[in-house]
Amino acid sequence: MKIANIFKDITYSNKKPIITVLLDTDFTKEIRIAMEKGTVMKEHKTLYPIVLEILEGTIDFGIPSDIVVLSKGDLIALESNVPHDLKANENSIIRLTLTKHDNVDRVEKVLKS
Repeated sequence: MKIANIFKDITYSNKKPIITVLLDTDFTKEIRIAMEKGTVMKEHKTLYPIVLEILEGTIDFGIPSDIVVLSKGDLIALESNVPHDLKANENSIIRLTLTKHDNVDRVEKVLKS
């Protein structure tokens, strides 16, 4: 059994989103993304499907043909290989679910480039 608290020890940065791995299980990786108002995750795509849940705040979730405004309580499932970006409209906490086959390093590389 593993236990984590998504709201414990949250830090924000005005330079980039803060990524924290909360759980690494046999079937998923659960990641918290803390985004200060105005921060951006530039366009990127994944090799595997992902699920995002907005726990606090609002974000603009950009896909090639649209920008979807997601707010507290919204869930979005995204297929693999779909380019997308995120922009925080206010301080936001996001839960990102990756499959076990996906890699947290990939998410961190998005923030570095």
